[in-house]
Amino acid sequence: MKKGLVVSLAVLFLINILNFYDRNVAGALAEPMKKEFDLSDQQIGLLGSFFIWIYAIVGVPLGLMADRMKRKYLLAGGIVVWSVLTAMNAFAQNFTHLVIARIGVGVGEAVVAPSATSWIGDLVPTAKRARALALFMLGVPVGGALSYFFSGPIAQNFGWRAALVIAALPAILLVPPLLFLREPERGGMDAAALPSIDGAPKQSMWSVLKIPTLLWIIASGALLNFNMYAYGTFTVSFLTRIHGQTLSLAGILTGVIMLTGGVVGGLVAGRVGDRIVQKRKDGRLLAGALFALVGVPAAYFGIILPKGSLVAAVVLLSVAYGSCNTYYGLVYSSIQEIVAPALRATTMSIYFMFMYMCGASMGPLLTGAVSDWRAKTAAAAAQSAVVTAAHKAIGLQEAMLIIPVLGFLLALVLYAGSRTIAKDIGRREALAVQTAAV
Repeated sequence: MKKGLVVSLAVLFLINILNFYDRNVAGALAEPMKKEFDLSDQQIGLLGSFFIWIYAIVGVPLGLMADRMKRKYLLAGGIVVWSVLTAMNAFAQNFTHLVIARIGVGVGEAVVAPSATSWIGDLVPTAKRARALALFMLGVPVGGALSYFFSGPIAQNFGWRAALVIAALPAILLVPPLLFLREPERGGMDAAALPSIDGAPKQSMWSVLKIPTLLWIIASGALLNFNMYAYGTFTVSFLTRIHGQTLSLAGILTGVIMLTGGVVGGLVAGRVGDRIVQKRKDGRLLAGALFALVGVPAAYFGIILPKGSLVAAVVLLSVAYGSCNTYYGLVYSSIQEIVAPALRATTMSIYFMFMYMCGASMGPLLTGAVSDWRAKTAAAAAQSAVVTAAHKAIGLQEAMLIIPVLGFLLALVLYAGSRTIAKDIGRREALAVQTAAV
């Protein structure tokens, strides 16, 4: 592997780690913020939803920019914006201040995925993309795990505001090495890539929605992100309420779940994806469907286990979370197979808009709303005029059962996508050959 490739992947990987570190810090600190500002679970979920809505909306124009200008400058600007706004979150005096700061973080972080995945697609050939993208997307579990490892203990010892300031600092250090990277030629690793197709200015950005497989992938992304953001927002609260852990230990255990499950899932998916695609074009999506199915019983039993079953719950939730993380290397590499290089960042931004608006924004919000509803129902059933901590534990546990249900639907949707991808890959390759002959 060439030195320039290794350095570029390393810098992009580190950026994604800190991207998800700062993204998850609000979930890691949900309980102390909830207590200080007297927030409901629905408001905690809404805090995540505001972040996601702006992230999804601004991602589309930023994706268009990433297909037309230097990606490293966009990434550098995004890092500065999200770091500054993460630090500003520490000065919040009410729920509105928290929302405004999280919206700013969303603007900065919306740059990362379209720019970086497009960049990686131009760095490595098709046969090796699943592994490269899986490595990049290990930033999700690693960054999330580090956020929970450090934010909970820091908050417990120095306060949640100090944890936010500390979270904001490291990403800034990556701006100088990022600016020194040399960007690869767009489409240089695609045998079927041609300027007359990939750079065609008359091609509508929405034309990618005519690709059947991409529609299935968008639906799968919504289902996946619902679950991922439900995990990210409520796992610490789940471990404190149901299993009686302190904020610090719950944060560390959440980090263990994300790190072990996420890293193992991502590495396995990258290896499987690059092997199976050499045998069948639909292999990556089929593998994704099978991995998603494995996570369903693991999530269900991990959630319903009662207090006293902490070790079993952590193991099962690690498996469930790991099954979710197999998605990225398998599905993101599939997206790059069906769209032209010069439309990759745009396609990813459109994909992210739908998957975040329809999935991620609903994960924290709906799970939090159902948790509040079921907690009140439990209190009413016990004829209690007050919703106690025990009732809130019941409400959250019942609300999180949405996760295995949507995991099963995710497996079905990925299987449906596997039925159309071979034709869509063939259609793109035929169009490239046809244009080359003109």
